[in-house]
Amino acid sequence: MSRGLRSIPDPDGTSVRNRDNSGDGRRFEVLQGALPSPEDVERVAAVFRLMGDPGRVRILATLLEAGEVCVQDLATVTGLSESSVSQALRLMRAHRVVETRRAGRVVFYRLGDSHVRMLLDMAITHVSHSPAVTAAPAPTYPSTGHSEPIEPNYQEPS
Repeated sequence: MSRGLRSIPDPDGTSVRNRDNSGDGRRFEVLQGALPSPEDVERVAAVFRLMGDPGRVRILATLLEAGEVCVQDLATVTGLSESSVSQALRLMRAHRVVETRRAGRVVFYRLGDSHVRMLLDMAITHVSHSPAVTAAPAPTYPSTGHSEPIEPNYQEPS
């Protein structure tokens, strides 16, 4: 049994530390019942994977700040190609992270809803207040532009 679960009060408000372990089964049932459905867990993980790419974070941060932006302007602001921006937006649109509005031949993108806006804003605020995250950014490799895991024998060039 993990220490974290021991500190969670039972549904009746009593603490597990104050009695024997005979009631743990019911508490675990309640905790498991409170978990999101497996489908919702997968959807949440997919949204976080979408937000886990630095280029897509730049796109989302631009939309957070500007409201509606077309692909060409997003590419200019984020430093990504229009093709990369379009592909990222297609993924994010499929997961309802962004929405579109057409004006003639131009398509404008915006954040999907207030939940997406709040999630992104909170994530940006969180990392700005988190020294552990900002103190040691992951290295970026020129070949991919993404952070890659460092092999155990890897040494930084001098």
